[in-house]
Amino acid sequence: MPASRMTIKGQVTIPKEIRERLDLHPGDQVEFLQEDNVIRVCKRVETSPFARYRGYLRALAGQDPDDLLDQLRGEPDP
Repeated sequence: MPASRMTIKGQVTIPKEIRERLDLHPGDQVEFLQEDNVIRVCKRVETSPFARYRGYLRALAGQDPDDLLDQLRGEPDP
C-alpha cells in the first residue's frame, strides 16, 4: 500500500497510484471521513447548483424565443 509522510505544516502528498485510482486532478477537493479508527479519503464530487434545472425547458425546444418572451410578458396594455 502506498504511503506518504506529513510535513510540518500538516500537508500530505497523495501518492500517484491513489490519485489515478480516484481520478484526482489539481484543484479537486477531497473529503476525510472517519469510521472508528480508520480515515477514508474520498474525492468530493459537487453537483452543479443548476443540475436540478437541467431539462426543465425541454418542452419549449424549437419555439421562437421572441414568441416565448411575448408569452411571458403577457398582453401589452393599450
